[in-house]
Amino acid sequence: MEKTRGFLKSIGLPSGDAHDLPTSSKRFPDGAQYRVEIPSTEGPQALAAVIEDAERFGITIHRISQGSGVMLQTDDEILQMNEQARTRGMEVSLFARPNAAWDTSAMARASGGGIIAPRLRGQEQVVHAIEDVRRACELGIRSVLVADEGLLWVLNEMRNKGELPRDLQFKISVMIGSANPASIQLLERLGADTINIPTDLSLAQIAAVRQAVDVPLDIYVEAPDDLGGFIRMYEIPEIVRIAAPVYIKFGLRNAPNIYPCGSHLETTAISLTRERVRRAYMGLELLERYYPEATMSLLRAEGLAIPVEV
Repeated sequence: MEKTRGFLKSIGLPSGDAHDLPTSSKRFPDGAQYRVEIPSTEGPQALAAVIEDAERFGITIHRISQGSGVMLQTDDEILQMNEQARTRGMEVSLFARPNAAWDTSAMARASGGGIIAPRLRGQEQVVHAIEDVRRACELGIRSVLVADEGLLWVLNEMRNKGELPRDLQFKISVMIGSANPASIQLLERLGADTINIPTDLSLAQIAAVRQAVDVPLDIYVEAPDDLGGFIRMYEIPEIVRIAAPVYIKFGLRNAPNIYPCGSHLETTAISLTRERVRRAYMGLELLERYYPEATMSLLRAEGLAIPVEV
């Protein structure tokens, strides 16, 4: 296999998984190794809970992400999230929807068709997703979640041509499923600013990905049940060391899938959000215990896609 491994190295890819777990020398623009993300923050009430509990636990949350999509929030709700995050110096990332799973797709619901579920089905959905992104930008949001490679390419072209704000960031959803350094590097080349890798990659596989890409990686250290249900708390120190710059992402096991969310699920959504912040507190305590020299970004740090005033 040496010839194959040598060729991979010649084109800037690792020759295999990085079982030696090298320390990453890459950093966020402010020089930090890690930031913290709370996913599935579905609306302004949930975001208020994140901020309240982060203050109560004395921890920093740099980014919240949302999964129901721009299309399922009112202008006022998005503006409230903008204000809450902007005044605190946090990033808000909203999902560009819809997708095949929310469409009339039979394949997305078939036992072998899950691969199509997060992707856009037909050119009309591409149009709809772009409209979601345009609306988010008009309301001051500067980070959008993308789960389709074609949409990523188109959005990056729009950003490059001035059709979208230059400071808009594209956050790749875990649902895109790219699971090796070559495919993840391709996402970076297509314009990704931060990439959520699959939840089940080993430390050696994560280290190999880091060798291939420079943008921040988003890594679940607790994954929802429908994404594996892993709780990798004790791996946080090594993940920070080998994967920097990295967003440590706290999902929640034994929790219902609430997408698409709305007022009918608001109480549940807020309760789940509060527990995710509690999990973040425990995870960060563990990181401090076993890797106290790890460096964390401050709020308002360079590179955070903080909403802008409108």
